Amino acid sequence: MTGAHRPVAVAITGGIGAGKSEALRAFARHGAATVSSDEIVHHLLLREDVKEKVVGRVGDGVVAPDGEIDRGALGTAVFNDRDALTWLEQLLHPLVSAEYLQWRDDLAKLPNAPAVAVTEVPLLYEVGGEARFDKVVVITAPTKLRRARSAVAVNEREARLLPDSEKVKRADFAFVNTGSLEELDAFVASVMRELTT
Repeated sequence: MTGAHRPVAVAITGGIGAGKSEALRAFARHGAATVSSDEIVHHLLLREDVKEKVVGRVGDGVVAPDGEIDRGALGTAVFNDRDALTWLEQLLHPLVSAEYLQWRDDLAKLPNAPAVAVTEVPLLYEVGGEARFDKVVVITAPTKLRRARSAVAVNEREARLLPDSEKVKRADFAFVNTGSLEELDAFVASVMRELTT
C-alpha cells in the first residue's frame, strides 16, 4: 500500500538479551504503533491449522493441558532438533510476514494513522526480511551482558545468526545498550524525531 498515510515501517533487530523488547516499549511510549514477531507467533500458534501442523511434526508433547501449544515445550523440542527448527521457521516466517503486512495495511487505513510502525524481528537479516521495512534499528550489547539478561542459551541460538558487526553495518540506526533504560529511551526518542520530521 502506497498511500500518503502509510506509517514509516521500522524493524528492530539484535541479539538475544540485547534489549529489543525494551526498545520496542520505548517506541510505543514515543507514539509509534508496535508489535513483536513473538506476539504474532503466539497468535499464530492459536490457529487450529498451524497447531495441527506443529503437533504433526513435533508430537503431542508440545500440547499443554489446556489444549494449546506450550511454547516452552515447543522451544525445547525444536532447539534440540535442527531439522525441526528449520521446519518450524519455514512454516512460521511466511505467516508472520503476512500478519505483519496486514497489520501495517490496517494501520494505514486508520483516520489518524500513526506516523511510525515498529516491529521487533529477531531474525530480520537471517530471513531476508529487511526488504519489507523502510528503516532498521539494531540494538546490540556485549555477550556477557546479554547472557546476564537472558536465561536462554545464547551461544547455541546465536551460532546461526549474523554477527552484530554485520547487522550494524546494514542498519539505519544502531545502539549499544550497555547503559540505563533512560539512555535507551533517549536514543529511541531521537530516532522518532528523525523519522517524523
